[in-house]
Amino acid sequence: MSMLSTPHARRGFLTSGVGLSAGAIALLGGASGLARAASADPAKDSGILNVALGLEHEAINAYQLGATSGLLQKPVLDVAVRFQSHHKAHRDALIATIQALGGKPVAEKSLNEYAQALQAATLKTQADVLQLAARLELGAVNAYLGVIPAFTDTALSKVAARLAADETMHWTALTSALGQALPAGALSFGA
Repeated sequence: MSMLSTPHARRGFLTSGVGLSAGAIALLGGASGLARAASADPAKDSGILNVALGLEHEAINAYQLGATSGLLQKPVLDVAVRFQSHHKAHRDALIATIQALGGKPVAEKSLNEYAQALQAATLKTQADVLQLAARLELGAVNAYLGVIPAFTDTALSKVAARLAADETMHWTALTSALGQALPAGALSFGA
């Protein structure tokens, strides 16, 4: 398993002392003028964004592994491909942001490397593939929710919330496909 595949690790990279700056989140949200004005340390931001880009590469490849495994039935396969396209859009936005900050985007690893890190050989059923995807999506939800309180500008908080909403939608659909109950209690995410 990848070092950043767990929900705790994903949340940790965003909530650590070097979390995303207001400028980085603004760029991700399409507010490049605000981002240029707010970005105090573009090199630091691009480094942190490269960690996020690495996570997006991992998610894209996890969905690729699931899609080509032969384990997913047609309706589930269609949803997996749709979610992969969402992660590709996140990847593209991160690459553009990193480049706008003057950084060099981290390269994607080979599909084989992701297969090893995600222990793809242990995936034997559709449920196994969905469990992996749900675990990765929950990690992303918690990572984005963890960064929201750091902002004083509500527009930046809104961008992080929108990203968390995408990931929550993915997690919810995957959980439902697995036939698992949704959380019984309120305030289940971001803890």
